[in-house]
Amino acid sequence: MSSANERRGESRAQMNSLLGARKETLSLYSELAALRPFKEEEGFSVVLQEFCETLMDYTASAHFQLYRFLEDGSERRENVRKVAKKIYPNISETTEQFLDFNDKYEAEQKGQHFSALDNDLSSLGEILADRILYEDQVISAFAISKDTKATA
Repeated sequence: MSSANERRGESRAQMNSLLGARKETLSLYSELAALRPFKEEEGFSVVLQEFCETLMDYTASAHFQLYRFLEDGSERRENVRKVAKKIYPNISETTEQFLDFNDKYEAEQKGQHFSALDNDLSSLGEILADRILYEDQVISAFAISKDTKATA
């Protein structure tokens, strides 16, 4: 297999990994949101902790599967670099908001009041939606680059 084909295969696998992590995060988000109103129960705490872990896995996956090679300068396709440079500040902002949510809710704390969780989860849903739109722009740039190379 040529190195170009190997890179394409690796790129496809990275995108699939990212999309899998995204799907799992959204699934757990829906499961958690369905538990409203939030009460301090063991089942609820388990879902909240699992969601926080999955959110961090998704955040890390996006970095390592999509942005790492953009940051290290190994991405050669100009249109991909251009799109990534444009939206990367937005991606970084969503990452910080994910980290803040995780820091607030990750540790199971006895007696923790979840009065702010409903609003925090709603806000996080909007942030997730924005993040997906940003990521999809980068993924589309990759797809367009691949289509362009395939027809060239």
